[in-house]
Amino acid sequence: MSSYLKVSGTKVVDGDGKEVVLRGAGLGGWMNMENFISGYPGCEFQIRTALAEVVGPIKSEFFFDKFLEYFFQEEDAKFFKSLGLNCIRLPFNYRHFEDDLNPRVLKEEGFKHLDRVIDLCAQQGIYTILDLHAAAGGQNTDWHCDAGTHIANFWLHKDFQDRTTWLWKELAKHYANNKWIAGYNPLNEPTDPTHAAVVKFYDQVHDAIRSVDTKHVIFFDGNTFASDFSHFGDMHKKWQNTAYSIHDYSGYGFPASPEDYVSSDEQRRRMKKSYERKREWMDQHGLCVWNGEWGPVYARKQYDGLATDAINERRYKVLKDQLAIYNQDRLSWSIWLYKDIGFQGMVYVSQETSYMVLLKDFLAKKHRLAVDAWGADTTQVRHIYQPLIDHITKEIPQENQNLYPFPVWKLSDRVGRLSRSILVTEYLVKEWAEHFRGKSEAELDEIAKSFKFENCLRRDGLNKILMDNAQTWSSS
Repeated sequence: MSSYLKVSGTKVVDGDGKEVVLRGAGLGGWMNMENFISGYPGCEFQIRTALAEVVGPIKSEFFFDKFLEYFFQEEDAKFFKSLGLNCIRLPFNYRHFEDDLNPRVLKEEGFKHLDRVIDLCAQQGIYTILDLHAAAGGQNTDWHCDAGTHIANFWLHKDFQDRTTWLWKELAKHYANNKWIAGYNPLNEPTDPTHAAVVKFYDQVHDAIRSVDTKHVIFFDGNTFASDFSHFGDMHKKWQNTAYSIHDYSGYGFPASPEDYVSSDEQRRRMKKSYERKREWMDQHGLCVWNGEWGPVYARKQYDGLATDAINERRYKVLKDQLAIYNQDRLSWSIWLYKDIGFQGMVYVSQETSYMVLLKDFLAKKHRLAVDAWGADTTQVRHIYQPLIDHITKEIPQENQNLYPFPVWKLSDRVGRLSRSILVTEYLVKEWAEHFRGKSEAELDEIAKSFKFENCLRRDGLNKILMDNAQTWSSS
């Protein structure tokens, strides 16, 4: 490895100026755990606190450390490489590197697993992109920034922004000489209601990173969940070696899809139009685009029964048609996601493992209550929440109903986030933790081992599509 990757016009290139199309996945649910990925209710900080109360802080820390160790190992990197993929996006939580009660004091232990996985990937010829998925204060309105609220306080308190700038400078110092890191993704899916603060912050964090690292690419997400660059103006002229990240999820790939996806001309037209709208600003200015997240979710036999295979075949059609669009543009992308407990991952934890057996009934309850916002199937609880939606619709004037981040969050989405994904989950956190009461370290280790590659199943339909696509690229 002799050179850093860099941005040249609309492309990512190596040191010889040869185009490198990054194709890969996000390692979600690892150094930034998520409820639907890892199988718990609410936010990571809530379950860490609850587990420490149930088993004690020493055992709790042991369990989570083992979880991080087993979640991605050499076998995972080798499998990933075998599919012809060349880049992994590494989402992480600021709490690994800084405590809220001890701000701006770097926790060196936070590098333990991040360094390990970056090195494992490098050994297989896989680039990595570092993604701050959860920033102090919460940079967006959703669960995955680990703030426990729907208010993105990151944009309301300058100190949260300054702490994040400080952290990125520390990270950039640490990784400045690592050529297998493709770049830095400073903030996942911001939701800045002013649309101006995010641009100002990006300028600030850009300068901080560049003060210690002039080599690595910076990947900036658009505002409103990486969909909107309309307020970025001419700021790109100030930023060096920078690409711009969209997240291109298609509604056709989720349970709430307005219709079954059959790959009709009209459906493919809508899919492409949505994608082109997200990248419009970059195309106007001749800038480099990276699709940092995309991909359908999948049906599961324990919940969807006989309809599972037919649903998943439709989801694979969505996947193929999105890839066809991306291939036309030679787009770099990172599908969401590599590993989980069975909803979206390329590999997923077997139902026979200790973790899944222990939490089988609880996970079924969580699914029935639709408390995970991502891809929620609200069929069994819609009758409970519809009266609240109707009440708000009746009592609130129409012009006041579309609160930011509308239109990504419609009124029904907001009600679901606040009532199910925040309120109800608060009451489920302790119930999740109680499953671990009385477990020895050996038992906790066995439970954590559930996430090892050898204990996972492969989503063959998804992986074949990705591998075939990679082979098409290599042959061309």
